[in-house]
Amino acid sequence: MRIWLDGGLREAESARVSAFDHGLTVGDGVFETVKAVDGRPFALTRHLDRLARSARGLGLPEPDLDEVRRACAAVLEANPMPLGRLRITCTGGQGPLGSDRGDHGPTLLVALGATTRRPDATTVITVPWTRNERGALTGLKTTSYAENVVALARARERGASEALFGNTVGRLCEGTGSNVFVVIDGEIHTPPLAAGCLAGITRALTVEWTGAVETDLPLDVLERADEIFLTSTLRDVQAVHRVDDRELPTAPGPVTTKAMRIFEERAGNDLDP
Repeated sequence: MRIWLDGGLREAESARVSAFDHGLTVGDGVFETVKAVDGRPFALTRHLDRLARSARGLGLPEPDLDEVRRACAAVLEANPMPLGRLRITCTGGQGPLGSDRGDHGPTLLVALGATTRRPDATTVITVPWTRNERGALTGLKTTSYAENVVALARARERGASEALFGNTVGRLCEGTGSNVFVVIDGEIHTPPLAAGCLAGITRALTVEWTGAVETDLPLDVLERADEIFLTSTLRDVQAVHRVDDRELPTAPGPVTTKAMRIFEERAGNDLDP
């Protein structure tokens, strides 16, 4: 396996990041996960735009997106695989052992790992912790992911693949690495960005391609929605067949099935929509 680190390809076994890198010591970094099919990245332009927005929001130097594109192309060429998870990470670089940043410049790391196609339906749980819709990192895709690690571990313990959060005012927000949609009376709804969720790339495409409506939703909508589905880079559109103790035995339902078909067709026709 070969990765890109600070200007060139390296063997993964010998690539090294400083023990004082701010991404390691304080989680001061941003990242993107991009689906790669037969060596070709999906929606890379949208992902790079969000990477730059996240960096600006965190106060990091905006990445050189031409360099990031070169890095992605080099890593994909060096590691051929049918379906991959391309991970782009930009950190604050080497810094002091505290929250203040250093002046060594940022770190850029691009790596690729193999993955498999997700099942058509999955199980989720809700968790008691909340997303802060007014926090300093709200809407940014940062490497400060410990909350998600804890919540996803809870989901795995309970036989689920994802955990869903409400926000501080009890509204439906998002999953640890996914956006959530519900179907009510045949209409697709998803929480607005103001609820505190990440502006997911697959979320945005699903809204555009299916006509889903951004709606401020109570968390208990999960108890009565006709259908529920998740979207993310590696899930695409994935139905939910159980949330907590509630079974949705017909999942994927007809509206979700149509959304899955639309997404697959549109994504197949344009790798950089």
